[in-house]
Amino acid sequence: MSPTSPGTSASLLDRLCDRGDAQAWQKLVQLYTPLMRAWLRPAALQAADVDDLTQRVLEVVVHKLPQFHHDGRPGAFRAWLRAITVNRLREFWRARPPAGQVAQSAALLDELEDPASDLGRWWDEEHNRHVLNGLLRLVERDFAANTWRAFRRVVLDDLPADTVAAELRMTVNAVLIAKSRVLSRLRQEASGMVD
Repeated sequence: MSPTSPGTSASLLDRLCDRGDAQAWQKLVQLYTPLMRAWLRPAALQAADVDDLTQRVLEVVVHKLPQFHHDGRPGAFRAWLRAITVNRLREFWRARPPAGQVAQSAALLDELEDPASDLGRWWDEEHNRHVLNGLLRLVERDFAANTWRAFRRVVLDDLPADTVAAELRMTVNAVLIAKSRVLSRLRQEASGMVD
């Protein structure tokens, strides 16, 4: 991993509260734009409307994130983001009610708001899976190729450290250190976002 650079000492959420941290905002947009599109897919919207709503949600996040307080509850950020998304979708449908689908739209909003519903659980699982995969892509460049391969083989492919060490011609200790360094970096970036 490269030496700790300014801005890697706190989680992405912490850095986002500093409006001057353009790199953190770019990471947020990279992480959440595809996820917002996936979340809005069940609403049966046109592609241009999905893009517009995604932009609106991210605008609210930009303006409101400095006031967001993570209370330590698992899923607090995800729930906050879901509430923003549901509110923007509700506004959108108020302005342009879906032809012949008002009842279905209301039911979809109710299901989105309920974290215990099938759609609510899917939302949570999709959020964590998507953000984790996005963070993996973002932090990969911070590590040497062999360190990253060792991490992937042990953690993601669930292979024993001694097998990975033999495969990559590393010591078991080097494999375990690689795993630890990458996991530490991921925890740092994901703090408050994935739980």
